[in-house]
Order: sequence, then C-alpha cells, then structure tokens
Amino acid sequence: YRALPMRVAEIGLVHRHEKSGALHGLMRVRCFNQDDAHIFMTEEQIKDEISGVISLIDGVYKLFGFKYHIELSTRPEDSSDEAWEIATAGLQNALDENGINYTINEGDGAFYGPKIDFHLEDSIGRTWQCGTIQLDMQMPERFELEYTAADGTKKRPVMIHRVCFGSIERFIGILIEHFAGQFPVWLSPVQVKVLPISEKFADYAKSVEDALDAAGIRVETDNRAEKIGYKIREARNERVPYIIVVGEKDQEANMVSLRSRKNGEEGQVALADFIARIKEEIDTKVLD
Repeated sequence: YRALPMRVAEIGLVHRHEKSGALHGLMRVRCFNQDDAHIFMTEEQIKDEISGVISLIDGVYKLFGFKYHIELSTRPEDSSDEAWEIATAGLQNALDENGINYTINEGDGAFYGPKIDFHLEDSIGRTWQCGTIQLDMQMPERFELEYTAADGTKKRPVMIHRVCFGSIERFIGILIEHFAGQFPVWLSPVQVKVLPISEKFADYAKSVEDALDAAGIRVETDNRAEKIGYKIREARNERVPYIIVVGEKDQEANMVSLRSRKNGEEGQVALADFIARIKEEIDTKVLD
C-alpha cells in the first residue's frame, strides 16, 4: 500500500479498422498514437487521483486556449452493476468538489467502468473527444492484481485509464486548425528565420543564428541565392513568427532588421534586446 498510487505511462500505438468513409484527415485515422497511462490505487485514493488528472488535463487545454466541455458516462445496460456505484461516485465526487460543470451521458460508459470524457471545440465549433478518465474495477479483478494493505491483508487495487491528448494525431489536427497554422512563438517549429540580403552577409547571418541558437531559440537561416523579397514572402507564407533580415547597415551597426508576423516591419533592433523579448514571450506562453 505504501507504493500506491502507482502511475505508469507510455505513448501507445493503436490500430482501428475504420471504414473508409469515416476517415477524416488527422481527426480520424486507422493508426494513431495516444498518451496512455494507468494509475493503480486504493479505493480511498480514487477522488484525489481523479482530481489530479482533471487538473492536468485542464491545465494543458487552457495552455493552448481551448474551449471544452465534460461528460460523465455511466453504466451501460448490458454490464454488471457490481462495483459501478463506487466507481461512478468516485468520478462524480471529484467533479463536484472541483466545481466543474458536466453533463451525464447515461449508459455510455465502457464495459469495465464509468468514465469522464473531455470534448474539445475546434475552430469551426465541432467537438472532438480527446482526453478521458476511465475508472476500471474489472481489469484488476481479471488479472488478479493484489497489494498488501496496512493491516497485512491482500486487497484488490482500482485502476484508472487516462489520456490527456487522446489521439495525438487528432490533437495536432485540432491544434493546426485552432491557430490556422499561425502558432504562437513558443509553439512554432521554427521561431525565427534569418535572411541575409546576399551571400556577402552569410557570415554575419551565421553569427546571428548562433546567438539565437545559444539562447535556446529554434532558428533557421535561408542562404539561398534568391531575391530578399522572395525569401521574405516564403517565410511569411510559412507563418514564421519572426523574420530577421541582415544586410550591410545591420552588419556595420551590429544590429538586425526585424519583421514580426503580428506587427510587420519593426526596423533595426539590437540582437540582445530581441533575444530578451522573444524569450519572455516563450516563457510566458503568449498565445497571440
């Protein structure tokens, strides 16, 4: 009992033979990954563990600015009611004590126990079930799992299945549409593009890239022999949050010319000032 709760997690690969007409971009696929976890606990720990998972999922969704609603799914008609009352009460008490609004989805629980489902709202108002907390009192029984209680007796643990993202592919699809591809700077795969006006300034561009990289910023340099207007247009089409252009005046002044996705052309700035600015945006998880 001293080892409980035991939390075990993995990124699990799942296959489902969906009918071709049901496939829908990244939202519904035949093979996907999920952030699967199993939590083993005593009956007394149910409420606190569920509260902890609810807090985890809520924190992740709020980080991205998502709207969501919660459903509590109860016992299906074709399942045994043994242990369901304890399990459903554990989920419901955790929701009530956290002051969370939810709807009850009668009879839609899994065969092994009730569940809490988190439905994300996408950019056009559709909802997708992503996170879930499923309380399982059947699988520990079938696998004859036991722990030694404080009084020395053998007892059966309770198990929670939980995912936060659910299908990671689906979550990424919702995320791309949510931001229309314009990810906030902390989330962007490439946070800064460095564009030398010509190959004469490639060395200076490399020193700028190295300084940004040393500060932990995801940066790429476009050294192609293309016109600067073309390179700027391509970087903008890639929705890169910040574009740094370097030329003769920038090299002489030891500065950079900055363009941002939000404000457009911002003129010359000191590289150290820009690094401080972007790091603050990254650290504070600014969404716009």
